[in-house]
Amino acid sequence: MRQTRTPENVEKEMKHFIDGQFVSSSDQGTFEVFDPTIGQPYAMAYAAGTNEVDNAVNAARRALGAEWGGMSLDERCTLLSSLADRIHERFEEFLVAECRDTGKPYGLARHVDIPRGAANFRMFADVIRNIPTECFRMDTPDGCGALNYGIRVPKGVIGVICPWNLPLLLMTWKVGPALACGNTVVVKPSEETPATATLLGEVMNEVGIPPGVYNVINGTGPGAAGELLAKHSGVDALTFTGETATGEAIMRNAAAGVRDVSFELGGKNAGIVFADSNFEQAVDGITRAAFANCGQVCLGTERVYVQRPIFDAFIDALKARAENFTPGLPISDSTDIGPMVSRQQLRKVLTHYGRATEYGAEVVTGGGVPEMPSELAGGFWIEPTIWIGLSEQSPIVKEEIFGPCCHVRPFDDEEEVIALANDTDYGLCTTVWTQNASRAHRVAERIDVGITWINCWFLRDLRTSFGGSKHSGIGREGGTHSIEFYTELRNVCMKL
Repeated sequence: MRQTRTPENVEKEMKHFIDGQFVSSSDQGTFEVFDPTIGQPYAMAYAAGTNEVDNAVNAARRALGAEWGGMSLDERCTLLSSLADRIHERFEEFLVAECRDTGKPYGLARHVDIPRGAANFRMFADVIRNIPTECFRMDTPDGCGALNYGIRVPKGVIGVICPWNLPLLLMTWKVGPALACGNTVVVKPSEETPATATLLGEVMNEVGIPPGVYNVINGTGPGAAGELLAKHSGVDALTFTGETATGEAIMRNAAAGVRDVSFELGGKNAGIVFADSNFEQAVDGITRAAFANCGQVCLGTERVYVQRPIFDAFIDALKARAENFTPGLPISDSTDIGPMVSRQQLRKVLTHYGRATEYGAEVVTGGGVPEMPSELAGGFWIEPTIWIGLSEQSPIVKEEIFGPCCHVRPFDDEEEVIALANDTDYGLCTTVWTQNASRAHRVAERIDVGITWINCWFLRDLRTSFGGSKHSGIGREGGTHSIEFYTELRNVCMKL
C-alpha cells in the first residue's frame, strides 16, 4: 500500500462501490492515484481488505436472487441498453476520468475507449437476446421418443480483475456479457486507474441496476484486494486481462473450488511487411501498432519483420513517423502520445531500453526520456524507440516490454518469416501487410495466434472470437464466445 494521504491533500477520494453504496475501508487505509502527465497524485483511493471483499462478494451473491437473476431477459437487456445510453450522456465525465488516470490523449479515448465502453453493454445485450441453444429429438425403445433441449443459466458471481491500459474498455468487455447473462460481478480495477470503474457505479444506480449486481473494490494485487478476490470461495469464475505471471497466480488460486477462468495475457506480437504491400499503409499501420497508447496495448507490435527489398526505406519511414509524435497534455488537440501510466512502468521500460544497447542493438531513434515543459517535466514521459541488429534470442526480442518500442529485422521469404513470427512463447496476435491475397491467407493460417490482421491493425468486430494461444491466454471472448464462458449450459430431457 502506498503512502497514506488524507482527503484534504488531494482533489478527490475514490471509495469502493458495494451493494449500491460508496463505502470507505474499515482497516486497510488508502493509496494515491497519480496523474501520469505530471507525476503527482490527484486522488486518494481506499484499499480493500478482507471485510470489503467479503461484503462485495456477499452483496453480489444476494443480488443473484429474484431481483436480478429472476428478472426477465428483456428487462435485463433493456437496463443494459439504458446503461450504454447513460455513458454517452456522461461522455465527457468518463473521458476526463479515463485520461486523468492514464494520461492518454483525449483524441484516442474519445474515439476508442469511451465509445467501446458503452458499446460493450449494448452489443452483448443484443447477442444474448439472439443466441440459440441446442434441441434434439431422439428415439426411445417404446417408440414415444424424447426431446432434449439446452438452457443457459448464469454462472454466478464473477470476479473481474482489470488492467490499467484500457481501463473502461477492457472492464466493460467483461462486465457487459457477465451482466447480460444474469451474473453479478465484483470488479477489481487496477490501482493505477480506478476512476472510470468508480464512475460507472454512479451510472449503475442512475439507470436502476439493482444493488449488488455491480461492485467495485480498490487496491493492489498480491497479498491484497486482487488476491483476496481470486481466493474467495464465494466467487464462481474469474476473468483477467494482464501479464502472464499474474494470470498464473490467479489460476493457482482458482484451482481451489475448480472455478472457471478466462484470461487474456501477455504478447510479443509480430508485424510482417512483405515487399508487395502498400508501403504507406504498412508504415502507418505498423506505426499505430507499435506506438499507439504509448505502446501500452496488449495487441501492440514489438517485433517487426520487413522483407529485404524495402527494409531500408521502411526503417527511414518508420523513424520519421516515430519522431513526429507530439507528447503533451491529454486535452491538447496537438497531443498524439501520452506518458507511461506510472513511475514503475516508466522505470521498467527504461530498463529495457538500457538493456537493448547493452545487448548490441542499434538505436534508430529514441531510447530515452523526451525534454518536456517544466509543468510536465515530472510526468512519466518516454520516447518512441526503434531498434535494429539484435539476435532473435535477445531478451529484448523475446520478452514483452509494453512500451512504445519495436525491433525491426529483415527477412527474405515466406517460410522464414513464418518461422520467425512463431518463435515465441506467446500467441496473441499478428498483423500482415501484403497485396497478395493467396499469401495473406496462407500466412494467416500458419501463424500460431488468436487474431491475425491483414492490411490493418486493431480493427475489431465485437461478435468475433478474441483471445490468445500459448502463454497469451485461456479461452475466447466476444460474441457467442463470451456467452459460453458466462453461462452454464444445461440439458433437459423430456420423455414424450
